[in-house]
Amino acid sequence: MNLLAHAYLSNRQDGLIVGNFMGDFIKGDPTHPRHELTPVEIMGVRLHRAIDTFTDAHAEVAAARTLLYPRCHKYAGVAVDVFFDHFLAIRFGELTGDSLAGFTRFFYETLQRHTDRLPVPARRMLSAMVQYDWVTHYQTTDGIDRSLKGLSRRTTFASGLDSAIVDFERYYFQIGNHFDYFWPQLAAHARQTLVRLSTVG
Repeated sequence: MNLLAHAYLSNRQDGLIVGNFMGDFIKGDPTHPRHELTPVEIMGVRLHRAIDTFTDAHAEVAAARTLLYPRCHKYAGVAVDVFFDHFLAIRFGELTGDSLAGFTRFFYETLQRHTDRLPVPARRMLSAMVQYDWVTHYQTTDGIDRSLKGLSRRTTFASGLDSAIVDFERYYFQIGNHFDYFWPQLAAHARQTLVRLSTVG
């Protein structure tokens, strides 16, 4: 659920943004004809998966998950994704040289122009994301809490996400420190991944 990170790391390319956004909704080989994806959208799906794989295996992310595990158990990683997007949102200008408001508008408008390319569940998520302006509200504690509560309603088992805001506030500075070490490494990995995907076609 680190939507902002995935969006920014798509390098402001429409096809990459669209493919990356639908990454969780594409199962199996993204080149399979049943998905009807363009080559750039396929790159976006692969970028999404590379970001997720790097994130899940990273020591800083694991350390943040450990803080949240007593409450969230197997959903601790979901909470970390949302929390890390908070730190990216509040430091967006410093970290990217871009305006969060300007980038968010670009992100929403790009996906809305290409709604027809999205699977139906991704369209529903896009509609909710724009209606409630998830990305902008990642900057606030209330916005994070609403996101976590929304996610908790969609989990099959008890997740602890509905009360994870307690740990967000308790471990705020520790989680922020983990994000600070993690982000530049993730950004570098995404750049390297895009170079590799461009080379292999």
